[in-house]
Amino acid sequence: MKTVILTICFLLSLSMISIAQNLNGVDMATELRESGKIYVVVMVLAVIFIGIAIYLFSIDNRLKKIEKQK
Repeated sequence: MKTVILTICFLLSLSMISIAQNLNGVDMATELRESGKIYVVVMVLAVIFIGIAIYLFSIDNRLKKIEKQK
């Protein structure tokens, strides 16, 4: 029963996503691209992603050290 409900919810969410899409494009992205600010946005997102990746690798290394000690 749970799988049926989850499947129905998943299919409904897919249909809502397809309805919400705008075929004309995103105006904000077009304006950012024209002014050159899109590169700033991309760089900020890249720095955030790299920071999170480094943080996760450092946690993994600490966890490995703790596991070796025990």
